[in-house]
Amino acid sequence: MTLDRSQTDPAVEVRDLSFQWPDGTSVLKDCSLDVPPGEFWMLLGTNGSGKSTLLRILAGLLPSQSGTVRLHGQVGFVFQNPDHQLVMPTVGADVAFGLVEEQLPVSQVRQRVAEALSVVNLDGLQQRPIYALSGGQKQRVAIAGAIARHCDILLLDEPTALLDPDSQIDLVVQVKQLVKQRQMTALWVTHRLDELDYCDGAILLEGGKAVDRGDPQRLKHRFVNG
Repeated sequence: MTLDRSQTDPAVEVRDLSFQWPDGTSVLKDCSLDVPPGEFWMLLGTNGSGKSTLLRILAGLLPSQSGTVRLHGQVGFVFQNPDHQLVMPTVGADVAFGLVEEQLPVSQVRQRVAEALSVVNLDGLQQRPIYALSGGQKQRVAIAGAIARHCDILLLDEPTALLDPDSQIDLVVQVKQLVKQRQMTALWVTHRLDELDYCDGAILLEGGKAVDRGDPQRLKHRFVNG
């Protein structure tokens, strides 16, 4: 996996990527795709098509076994269930947790935490216990953690899977605004077709391969009608 900060190449490049589990089950088969910089794209496909596995390889949570992966910038990852990601007792402490390795002055950590929470509309909640948050708020805290680390690429694995419909739309709109305001790149795995109304482009996975990409409405129509 290669990371750099080129502004002209795709933000995410995958070429001929294959992956199988130790039992021999093949998940990805010569998968190739690109995601343009500064855009909000979604990854669509049926259960078992390889979406989550691909995202975890991009995030470095799984090793790539063959092919190449190039990510142009710092990467942040948001899990489907935020309870698997939020590890500190309060909102502020959790957002600051990812900054430990940077060894920043306390004043700079506080500034980054406050700025990140402001971006996701959670101003003033630094002392709020994590257990007191709604599901949508927890997902926004997870996103704030990535923002605080100044990530360039945000990977989200079905982040609305556990949310009610209203919270679902609120979160997808929030991420779209974030991408545009911060000139970030986002790749969002979805199983909800209505979420495709908010992205710049989409990629369709079938049988471990990217079989189509481009206009979200066209891919939604193809997915529904086969």
